[in-house]
Amino acid sequence: MLPQIDIEGQQKLLSANILIIGAGGLGSPAAIYLAAAGVGTITIYDDDVVDLSNLQRQITHHTSDIGSDKVISTRQTLSSLNPDVIIKAVKQRLDGEQLEWEVNQADVVLDCSDNFSTRFSINKACVKYQTPLVSGAAIRFEGQVTVFTPGKNQSPCYNCLYNNEGEDLQNCATNGVIAPITGIVGSIQAFEAMKLIMNIGETLTGRLLLLDGLTMEWNTMKLKRNPDCPTCRAE
Repeated sequence: MLPQIDIEGQQKLLSANILIIGAGGLGSPAAIYLAAAGVGTITIYDDDVVDLSNLQRQITHHTSDIGSDKVISTRQTLSSLNPDVIIKAVKQRLDGEQLEWEVNQADVVLDCSDNFSTRFSINKACVKYQTPLVSGAAIRFEGQVTVFTPGKNQSPCYNCLYNNEGEDLQNCATNGVIAPITGIVGSIQAFEAMKLIMNIGETLTGRLLLLDGLTMEWNTMKLKRNPDCPTCRAE
């Protein structure tokens, strides 16, 4: 019923392969909305198992899934929601040659990981293969999301935004997070991925969307490509 989408847009979703790295607080809501929207193939990587502490925000998992692989729990939830979607669930930390292969196969990559080293590796692979990247993060009461489109629209990359690998301890497990923040950010990631696939609207390329959940204030920072960026300067 949406003229910007119509049957053509739905067909683009059906033909799409979206790679989600991380089946936690961000990957769970993102995967649910993408599966429900009719994305044809969703590939999910995560090497963790479901813990009781995950359940307040990682909504593809249930109490009965505690101790199970997160990717398996996620696949079961998505398949029960939309049995026609192809779910490729891999219990593995995605890195090295496998990361590059998956990024090259994907139409859009969603970075739903929770550490800087993984984020930098994902970004490097996306720049190399010019694969659009939707990056999200959430901690405490704060969230952020942006889009990188290597090779298009003078897009910066993740390394333009963060020039070092920062503190890997800055994650939900060590700092805490209020559950709906991850849902908000993950939902936006899904929406941005759908816009990229269907080529509608304006994505967050060149903009960093910031949410302060305690005041419910949104702010936008403009991002410019760093000409001296060690990752994308030679792109």
